[in-house]
Amino acid sequence: MSRESPSPLLEVEGLRLAFALGRGTVYPVDGVSFSIARGETLALVGESGCGKSLTSLALLRLVPPPGQIEDGARIALDGTDLLALKESEMRAVRGGRIGMVFQDPMTSLNPVFIVGDQVAETIRAHRKATSREAKDRAIALLGEVGIPDPGLRYSAYPHQLSGGLRQRVMIAIALAADPELLIADEPTTALDVTVQAQILELLATLRRDRGMSVLLITHDLGVVAGRADRVAVMYAGQIVETADTTTLFRAPSHPYTRALFASIPRLDHAREKLRSIPGSVPQPGAWPAGCRFHPRCPEMLQRCPSDVPPVFDLGGPCSSRCWLVENGRP
Repeated sequence: MSRESPSPLLEVEGLRLAFALGRGTVYPVDGVSFSIARGETLALVGESGCGKSLTSLALLRLVPPPGQIEDGARIALDGTDLLALKESEMRAVRGGRIGMVFQDPMTSLNPVFIVGDQVAETIRAHRKATSREAKDRAIALLGEVGIPDPGLRYSAYPHQLSGGLRQRVMIAIALAADPELLIADEPTTALDVTVQAQILELLATLRRDRGMSVLLITHDLGVVAGRADRVAVMYAGQIVETADTTTLFRAPSHPYTRALFASIPRLDHAREKLRSIPGSVPQPGAWPAGCRFHPRCPEMLQRCPSDVPPVFDLGGPCSSRCWLVENGRP
């Protein structure tokens, strides 16, 4: 699926977000590094609270206050250092070179404006276009994302559309300026299973037809199969495993990834009880010593509570932040 390139479209190195709170400074994203090739879909997977959405907001320099991106991080889009841009230059990147599909379209869309004008507004913000040209382009985009009778739906208000259609409007807005990278943050949240599949298929088609890259953020590993080239698994503010999708599904290297797989319902194991992961993701500021997953890990070694595991290179696109792989153990 992936079209590899010598230089990645997006490079993120050492991303650390600091939030100065009354009880001290916490780091909900703590040393995250990954890259995305041109035309590639990377899935960022993990439980709620692990830092996925904050990571995506950091790429756009939209970290909510009092959050700050720590010095030493690097976010480069096709070689452009986004952290060095002026705010006026960054506004051209947001919605222009990077499109964003947010989690909840009902709160992301303005309820008092028709959806077509919201698409057209984005077009005019990033492209030279008359009102007529922007409207025609908006109607074309609404059709491209699979909205029936786009000319009529142009004049609909958000509350007049179903959840699936609102999400398609959000995708149209994100595509309005032909971005190089599309970030989709939990794009199937609150949608029924059939509509979820349609939205994911739409994203895959748009990625293929437009040749853009996609960062797909999800808590559901089931969403990843057949939809991503590579997967980065995130836990407690860190990426704990990265692998191509085939390798991850065949032989996950990190106990957390294996625990996520064990919690997914399977048709061939219909009579088995689902296994849950004991405990919950620790809060920023209360990260455990050593490996952050060790209090919940069924495969914990003696050194895990005290020694912080490095990221072990497993060859190719695969890596794992786990002491189990140090001596070749899966």
